[in-house]
Amino acid sequence: MNLYSVYEKMGISKEVYDFGEDILKELREDFLHYDEMAEYNQQKVISAMQKNRVSAECLLGSTGYGYNDLGRDTLEAVYADTFKAEDALVRPQITCGTHALALALMSNLRPGDELLSPVGAPYDTLHEVIGIRPSMGSLAEYNITYAQADLLEDGSFDYDEIKKKINERTKMVTIQRSKGYASRPSYSVSQIGELIDFIRAEKPDVIIMVDNCYGEFVEETEPLEVGADMIVGSLIKNPGGGLAPTGGYIAGKKSCVENAARRLSSPGLGKEVGASLGIMPAFYEGFFMAPTVVASAIKTAAFAAAIYEKLGYNCIPKAREKRNDIIQAIELKSPEALEAFCRGIQKGAPVDSHVTPVPWDMPGYDDQVIMAAGAFVQGSSIELSADGPLREPYNVYFQGGLTWYHGKLGILSSLEEMVRSHILRL
Repeated sequence: MNLYSVYEKMGISKEVYDFGEDILKELREDFLHYDEMAEYNQQKVISAMQKNRVSAECLLGSTGYGYNDLGRDTLEAVYADTFKAEDALVRPQITCGTHALALALMSNLRPGDELLSPVGAPYDTLHEVIGIRPSMGSLAEYNITYAQADLLEDGSFDYDEIKKKINERTKMVTIQRSKGYASRPSYSVSQIGELIDFIRAEKPDVIIMVDNCYGEFVEETEPLEVGADMIVGSLIKNPGGGLAPTGGYIAGKKSCVENAARRLSSPGLGKEVGASLGIMPAFYEGFFMAPTVVASAIKTAAFAAAIYEKLGYNCIPKAREKRNDIIQAIELKSPEALEAFCRGIQKGAPVDSHVTPVPWDMPGYDDQVIMAAGAFVQGSSIELSADGPLREPYNVYFQGGLTWYHGKLGILSSLEEMVRSHILRL
């Protein structure tokens, strides 16, 4: 079989293809580890499905009020068991990760409370939710204040500063597992556990929420297993497995989840309402597929890091470093390089490969953002995608890849575009 011939038809030169093949030889052991992690997490998901007696009836869905929706209620039990939670809220009515986070915050904080971030500034889209950037309906408008402990220069926690920031009004702590649009490392579940232990020693009754976006199924354990009260995520990222067309989840302590349910629907109704509208097969199958899809995304990220490290770019994390989420950041150092990388990713997509991504004023962001996303589900970042703000050091944040083979094509396509644009030479 002449494998290169199919890549040649996809616009990949022999020089770029051979460069990638040489890099892959260095990653074989790492790929075996990612497959073992997928196998471990796959059995965990199947076990939760079997325990909760998932049946054909669970896939039927409901309309109207959604009372007694067997599939919806069973799926939430599956999520709870998989993530070691007391309860879970998994709904198509939660539109995205930012919505899920806003829901968790707004339902569990009250006027006069304070929210603390011990890991520096949160992801850009939360700035308006919190009120860091003034916005209609923010927490600040409800007299909920915000405090922040910045990280140390090496990206580690500043425990002295965190201790100073915790006070009698600190009601909730939010920990962002992934790096977002920052250059810091993403945090492992073990690191999050150490931070939680420190915070609990200072204030035992504080609610601790972990933004789990991009982190599900990357490790053996999840943040609830090291003391978090809530984890929050999007179904068009890891746990949706590329099949969920929308949705988000909140899992954790029953009281926290019930507060969120009453905010999503209304007091007195809570989790009892919310029609699933025929979406259950995608939610179940997506969660079933998630561990192997996540493994493909991790392989793609490691491949990207290995290629661009070899060419002299700073990569976070490094190719052989332990991975705590599916995101790969690469410091490209110029807007031209950032745009070329994203053009290459777009050219490798199954959807909209013929369009050219350009920077634009995306809602919720201070800087212009360029996004490459030829996805089956709009905005799905478990699918092959790359984006970044047009600001120094012009980092691209690459994630996703429903299959490793598509991820490989995408990275080779990004490299091809960088070479053709005379930004680098092999």
